[in-house]
Amino acid sequence: MMRTPTRLPTGMLAFTVVWLGQIISVLATNMTQFGLTIWVYEKTGSATALGLMQVFFLAPFLLMSPIAGVMVDRYNRKWMMMVSDLAAGLATTALVVLQALGLLQVWHLYIAAVISGLGNCFQWPAYSAAISTMVSKGQLGRANGMWSLIEVGPGVFAPLLAGALLPFIGLTGLMLIDVTTFVLAIGMLLAVHIPQPPVTAEGRQGRGSVGAEALYGFRYIFARPSLLGLQLVFFTGNLMANLAFTVLAPMVLARTGNDEFSLGSVQSAGAIGGIIGGVIMSAWGGPKRRVHGVLMGWALSSLLGHVLLGLGRGLPLWLPASFIGGAFVPLINGSNQAIWQAKVAPDVQGRVFSARRLIAWFTGPIAPLIAGPLADFVLEPGMKAGGGLAAAFGWLVGTGPGAGMALLIVFTGLLASLAGLGGYLFPAVREAETILSDHDAVSAKEAASTPATA
Repeated sequence: MMRTPTRLPTGMLAFTVVWLGQIISVLATNMTQFGLTIWVYEKTGSATALGLMQVFFLAPFLLMSPIAGVMVDRYNRKWMMMVSDLAAGLATTALVVLQALGLLQVWHLYIAAVISGLGNCFQWPAYSAAISTMVSKGQLGRANGMWSLIEVGPGVFAPLLAGALLPFIGLTGLMLIDVTTFVLAIGMLLAVHIPQPPVTAEGRQGRGSVGAEALYGFRYIFARPSLLGLQLVFFTGNLMANLAFTVLAPMVLARTGNDEFSLGSVQSAGAIGGIIGGVIMSAWGGPKRRVHGVLMGWALSSLLGHVLLGLGRGLPLWLPASFIGGAFVPLINGSNQAIWQAKVAPDVQGRVFSARRLIAWFTGPIAPLIAGPLADFVLEPGMKAGGGLAAAFGWLVGTGPGAGMALLIVFTGLLASLAGLGGYLFPAVREAETILSDHDAVSAKEAASTPATA
């Protein structure tokens, strides 16, 4: 089949153009979120009001993700990539108008969060699937390293920029910048060529009703032990990490007498580590055998970052531990993403990647329900001087406020490290890249076996 010539940028250049538009847009969105957080808290003085914004964003995101994956596979990838920007742009425009008229209320933000959540559920599967058709296999690690910068970079710089600009342009000004960058991001998408994936045997097999296609992503993963094994490593690692991060902030505050500077420093060190790790991954592309980036990445980041955070009793150990933990994230995610992008047929990646995200994010609401009560009612009382656990573990993390939460961080870090190392015990995981054929090799074999027609 002859390809239609295009004068639009293609390949890594096209990806870089899209990446630039997105990182600018996400930076502006994070600035708006910073401003809105301050506005909501000044209006309500309620942490619950702030928490509800996240609930209204995540609920539609999680519920609609499988359907979004179907849409990504069925329709034009470029237009699906625009859905997130269009939805968030329309929601923010409405907020700008309400704020300019003096009519903005907190409940308006909840409606905007629902709209943004519905749009955002398209973003990750659409962009992840598009990358595999835009860049070559050899560039996947590099492209995913660049994409990781979108996830961590704006989180570092947005509060600084928003804090500096708020006194001069106010919340309305921040939101106007945000709307402008949505237009920029959409324009940069329109300016490049994003290939549609070829139809494969797996794609034909997965056709059906919307409900059947939404479930296909889960069936695809569970039918392939290598992909399922990698996903279980991530599920375990994510669960352990979320348990630890649930108590990280209170642990630091408890051990420093509620010192906000110490907490901010620890969080910033992790974000800076993520940026540097993303830059390194973008330049390097990751190890040749990407499974090592996943398994050893989990093992080393958990031991050198996660465990040391629990063992530390002050900034001299917390800062390097947080930095190291953050620096490994792009390696782990980029290597894992490259494996899935190379092995999963492009025309089913929307559904498969949406299923992956739903499984991975499922740990988010579980972790606080486990870690909070465990810390409050078991570990913290047990690690007080003279407590039942203090005699056994006091030498490891000390005693007193924060020691029980530190103990939880240490043990979850050890378990996350074992999850990474444990992957090497299973050939299906260890040899995943050999066992699973690359999707382009499968497509070429299918094409070769198809009889020519006159």
